[in-house]
Amino acid sequence: QVQLVESGGGLVQPGGSLTLSCAASGSIATVYTMGWYRQAPGNQRELVATITRGASTNIADFVKGRFTISRDNVKNTVYLQMNSLKPEDTAVYYCNAYVRGVYGGQRDYWGQGTQVTVSS
Repeated sequence: QVQLVESGGGLVQPGGSLTLSCAASGSIATVYTMGWYRQAPGNQRELVATITRGASTNIADFVKGRFTISRDNVKNTVYLQMNSLKPEDTAVYYCNAYVRGVYGGQRDYWGQGTQVTVSS
């Protein structure tokens, strides 16, 4: 099995910064694309940013210039640096990874989610 464990969420004032981390562990052969999604109350889950194993990134327009995604392939960890946070960034942020397991097969995995609240 594969687990994704997120950390780094919390309460921050508008204009502030937070860094989210997500580490993949378990029966992993290769971690391919990793990413972050978010879901605010009453809204659908939406893509925030993804990064391939080769570090190509895809950033949603609504966070472009404020959020940066990066990864450490040795640690199987993805990061989301969030700057200039706005109240509308408030949501549960979910980590996603597409993983090939050591016993064969490839699939998406999701973390449990971490709450980010932007409020004064």
